[in-house]
Amino acid sequence: MEKFDVTIIGSGPGGYVAAIRCAQLGMKTAIIERYSTLGGTCLNVGCIPSKALLDSSEHFHNATHTFTEHGIDVKGVKVNLEQMIKRKGDVVKQTCEGINFLMKKNKIIVFRGHGSFLKKNILEISSSDGNKIQIESAKTIIATGSKPSSLPGIDIDKKRVITSTEALELTEVPKHMVIIGGGVIGLELGSVYARLGAKISVVEFTSGLISTMDGALGKELQKSLKKLGFEFFFNHKVTGVSAKGKEVTITADNSKGEKIEIKGDYCLVAVGRRPYTDNLGLEKVGVKVDNRGKIETNEHLQTNIEGIYAIGDVVKGAMLAHKAEEEGTFVAEVIAGQKPHINYNLIPGVVYTWPEVAAVGYTEEQLKEQGKKYKVGSFPFKASGRARASMDTDGFVKVLADETTDEILGVHMIGPRVADMIAEAVVAMEYRASAEDISRMSHAHPTYTEAMKEACLDATSKRALHI
Repeated sequence: MEKFDVTIIGSGPGGYVAAIRCAQLGMKTAIIERYSTLGGTCLNVGCIPSKALLDSSEHFHNATHTFTEHGIDVKGVKVNLEQMIKRKGDVVKQTCEGINFLMKKNKIIVFRGHGSFLKKNILEISSSDGNKIQIESAKTIIATGSKPSSLPGIDIDKKRVITSTEALELTEVPKHMVIIGGGVIGLELGSVYARLGAKISVVEFTSGLISTMDGALGKELQKSLKKLGFEFFFNHKVTGVSAKGKEVTITADNSKGEKIEIKGDYCLVAVGRRPYTDNLGLEKVGVKVDNRGKIETNEHLQTNIEGIYAIGDVVKGAMLAHKAEEEGTFVAEVIAGQKPHINYNLIPGVVYTWPEVAAVGYTEEQLKEQGKKYKVGSFPFKASGRARASMDTDGFVKVLADETTDEILGVHMIGPRVADMIAEAVVAMEYRASAEDISRMSHAHPTYTEAMKEACLDATSKRALHI
């Protein structure tokens, strides 16, 4: 039986990063992956393919809506969805091959098959052809990720009633796609097909979009998506979904208790994700799982069983690829005897619609709940010369700072390229910068990042320069 210092079950962003860091630290490392390609949900059917389609659809939307204004006359522009999907597949293939290379470079042994515990230090790997092998591992990291969730009474047939996985492989642009859920996944994929000409209806149980983020972001995003033709049904509880032929009917109760029906040709169920811990043999070794299916861990991300760790979507916290990566590195260094840290409040969240949405730190709602005294500074992109030049004037940057110390407590952005801009806020907050600190730093002109400086100027003493 082959022996390893550490074995990781799952090769998503958390798993493969954990494996690389373990190998860098001198451990004999193995990784187990049940699917044919490495990279997990993120690389195969999540972050990477969705961004590829978002970029392609944004190019099409600009060609049909903004090129003329820029002085570019084009005729006969049409969607070649087959090529768009093919390009997306090529991006995924290249990225996954990159992970294969990294495994070889770091001398990490890759086992293909479903990994599960037989004993605390014995793992069984069952391949698709029925073969089984066992390995011994001193330490194990569970990084098996998550799967799309559904709602009671909804039969996901993967043809007309679909999840995000099937939405990445459609062979036609929907005429009318109904999306259940106003969160990140639904809005990103809805944006793809809205740009390509689909009507999009969003049915959301709560009163607004992206409800876990600062309320101002959801309201502004709603305005922008309405321009794309989105319609919204807030405070609606879905009671049923039925598909017949090419028609899907969604029934829901509104806030008054009245029943409504929405008909479309596709229904995307985007109500979140659930931890994937099926058939891992956790019960054989006594690993505790909470009532939401998440694996319980301590401050070192170790389970109640010594030597077994868990990271990413299977543990508490936001289901984000970069959060899983940080945890993968963290656990590897803990195992090696180092003392790493993660500040979960400073892990940014991003929505890749257009305009993009990004945030880090406390929301205004959270600060009010805490009774914290704070200042608000904001700057609209319509006042940004760079944004006017690119015709991307929707959105703003909002900075929340401590009323007394001026320390930045939260930054919330919606606008062009804020997915990249948010990194400045993360760096500032990691070093506990004040709004005054950022307002006195030179930002190149003209850039989108000037909006961050201006929002900090506004937060310090209402002295923004360009509004």
